[in-house]
Amino acid sequence: KPAKRLSTDSTNSHEGATAGEISALEEAFRKFAVHGDTRATGKEMHGKNWSKLCKDCHVIDGKNVTTTDVDIVFSKIKGKSVRTITFDQFKEALQELSKKRFKGKSEEEALQEMYKLIEGKGPVISGVTKTVSSPTVSRLTDTSKFTGSHKERFDASGKGKGRAGREDLVDNSGYVSGYKHAGTYDHKVQGNK
Repeated sequence: KPAKRLSTDSTNSHEGATAGEISALEEAFRKFAVHGDTRATGKEMHGKNWSKLCKDCHVIDGKNVTTTDVDIVFSKIKGKSVRTITFDQFKEALQELSKKRFKGKSEEEALQEMYKLIEGKGPVISGVTKTVSSPTVSRLTDTSKFTGSHKERFDASGKGKGRAGREDLVDNSGYVSGYKHAGTYDHKVQGNK
């Protein structure tokens, strides 16, 4: 949000555009920084997520920039005893890689091209296992075909009864189990008086 405020306050249109681009770049940085880590704040990025960003955003082209180059740049930019990079270090790393990725262009042009590759992108989730519906699995999980004690664990709709279906709960009502007229004693006694 501060970046957008800068773009409206500035009189130079080029400076406003740069602030807008940086916010889109920072948004992409944050998306990749929190990917796969529930405790991440989005302010620092691990090497694993840095590599993923470079692969997903096609910074790695296999010719000029390889996964090894990406790892080397990450190691060079981060501090000695830390495992993460900040957004400012991230921009430094991109500047370093842009020289290799876009060799024929000026430093500023190469950096802008690098930003365009990353802006507005997020982590690509691939290789997610899909469940396969086979007749064997559906037969084994069809609760209407269960027998014996297993049948007692599910109601007529197939929904599990929870604890009541797993444990023998004691009926302290005073009636024999299965007695049809349970709860009618008081009515009969009062009807006779």
